Amino acid sequence: DCTFLSPIVFTPQQGREVTKLYLTAAGGTLGGSDGTVAAAVASASTPGGFRYVKEILQGHHAMLEFETTVEGKYANGVDIITCDDDAMITEFKVMMRPLQAINAVHAQMKAMLERLSS
Repeated sequence: DCTFLSPIVFTPQQGREVTKLYLTAAGGTLGGSDGTVAAAVASASTPGGFRYVKEILQGHHAMLEFETTVEGKYANGVDIITCDDDAMITEFKVMMRPLQAINAVHAQMKAMLERLSS
């Protein structure tokens, strides 16, 4: 099963469906898109759009550094991904800075999760 660790929610989120829900909401929030992968990738070519700027790969682990703009605030973070022997994600951890960006993401993620859950 998969565990999702958010920079905003204290409790680890368990399960593939809840992880998918959070990542979809993050795509809509950080990418400024509708939450789909295609829209997030398309936003990478726009100024301030979500983009990965660095990757570190080792064995079953990947660290992907990203940059974006949220409500006019620069956001920088890292996705730390762990996979099992079958290349299935078992843990997805997001860390982000600065605090102003986290606060903006928190408000947007809350609204996006409410919209996606209804």
